This record gives sequence, structure tokens and C-alpha cells, in this order.
Amino acid sequence: MSTSSQLFEFFISLILTVLLVHFFEKIYLLLTEEKTGVVTFEAVNSDSDPDPDPDPEPEGKMLGIFKEKLVNPPEELNSPASLNASTKAKHPNDILKDFMTYNSTNAFSLNFGDAAFLAYAPSNMPSIQHRLFCGIEDIYCVFLGSLNNLSNLLKQYGLSKGTNEAMFIIEAYRTLRDRGPFPADQVIKELEGSYGFVIYDNKERTVFVALGANGKIGLFWGIAADGSIVISENLELIKASCAKSFASFPTGCMFHSVHGLMSYEYPTRKMKAMQRVDSEGVMCGANFKVDSQSKVPMMPRVGSEANWGTWGSQA
Repeated sequence: MSTSSQLFEFFISLILTVLLVHFFEKIYLLLTEEKTGVVTFEAVNSDSDPDPDPDPEPEGKMLGIFKEKLVNPPEELNSPASLNASTKAKHPNDILKDFMTYNSTNAFSLNFGDAAFLAYAPSNMPSIQHRLFCGIEDIYCVFLGSLNNLSNLLKQYGLSKGTNEAMFIIEAYRTLRDRGPFPADQVIKELEGSYGFVIYDNKERTVFVALGANGKIGLFWGIAADGSIVISENLELIKASCAKSFASFPTGCMFHSVHGLMSYEYPTRKMKAMQRVDSEGVMCGANFKVDSQSKVPMMPRVGSEANWGTWGSQA
């Protein structure tokens, strides 16, 4: 047999081997998802679109509503002017109804008793950003954006290549909540890219929100009529739901339902409320920024408390 024939047979066998490995990998991922109880929904539009629409569609893509007994939002987010505003703040059920109406063709929602609502609608418009929803073992995550270093993070955490951003965020949260040695700000700093996400841990009844520092993904939050906190990427939905008690969620920051708001970029600095007045001259919910003149006292972290539960590096 000639050398050229041998080379040809070698390349054919190599190609067949690669195809078989890829096939069995897909089968493995499907089987493991069924066994681990992972629920995931993904709407990622093709990057091959030559001219993606830079303007997002008006309907919201995600909504989180968390009752007052679960969360501890900053007092400055709640404006007294909401009581006298021409447009009154709405109750959670009405806000959820509005979201589902805006996204009547593809939206769904989860109701966690009298504690929380999560709603999600995949994007119908071309975009290079991900819109992801995932639930793993009673922890739920809505993720907007993308992580540039996802591949490296999956290797670091020992996760399979089929893990998307929402699934990774849940795994990172769960690992650090239960046994991780690092504070939350250090973990969030490792995320590279444009992102915003909301986690609801139904078992622990806690909420965790983070927003990337580059400002390419936006989140807004406000206070509903019953004191619940409302979070969405859709400003118009927040305005219509929270009267004057709303603001932009600060970039480079994270919020925990027990520990409150802090900057993961500058964890040893306090957050400062900045009064905000609208075009009508009415005081609205405050914006927040890092107070460069402040410093949070450093305290040693010891034992099993030196994990996600200690919140930031200052703990």
C-alpha cells in the first residue's frame, strides 16, 4: 500500500473518531442533565447575524419580585413621593401580570408561595448577548449577558463544557455558600464580561444580585406597593410598577437579601446614596455609588464562617 493511501485512511479514521467522541459527549450531557434535576432555558441568538439590532425590544426579559420579609433594600431606594405620585406603585401580582402581558407569546413565571416571583422571557430579537434561566436543586438564576472567561471558570470549578453561564453562577453560588473559603466579592471579581444576574435560593430564602462593572448590561430596582423589591432590566416596567421609588442598580455591585448592597470592586468602601430628582422636580429613589472617603473596618474571618455567608472581604 502506498504512503498516500495510508495517510488517507489515517485521516478518515481520525475524523470518524472525533465525530464519535462528540456524539457520545452529547449523549452523556443529556443523560446527566436528566439525573441531576437541572432545569435550563436558553435563548442565544446566532452571532453569525451580520447586523444585530443594537436596540433591545421594549418588553422585559426578566423580572424578580421578592417580598419585604425576605430582603433588606436600602432605605433611600424608597421615596416618600411615591405616596402622592399620580401613578401609584403596584402590588406584586399586578406587576407580574404586566410582565406576562408584555411577553404573552413566550414568557413563564415561578411563584414561590408568598415569598417571591421569578419571570423570564427569551429574546425574540437578534443579539450577541445570552438570555438564560436555570434552576438546580431549588436554586434559580436569571442571567443576562455573557462571560468571556467561562471556559476557564468551568475548568477551575471542575464543571463540564456543556455548562452555560446561568448554570455556572448557580454552581459557584452553591459551592461558596456551603463550603467555599472565599468572600463573595472575590468570586464576582473573577467574572470577565458583560453580565447581570439574579439568584433566588428557595431553600435558604435568600436573594443575590450582581451587575458587571462595564455598564453594558443594565438592571433597575424599585419598591412595590407592599414593600417588595422589584428587579428587572426593563426601565419602563420598573417605572410603571414602583412610582417614584426606583433607580438604576449600581454597576460593579452586588446585593444580598440579608447583608445588603456593596461594591465588589471596592469591598472595603461603603456605598453612598445620591439623591435623585426627576424632570418634575420630585425626589425619586436614590442612586448609589462608592464612597471613596469611607472605609469599612476589617475583621478577621475564621472557621466555617469564612465563606459566601460572610459576604465581602471586610467581613
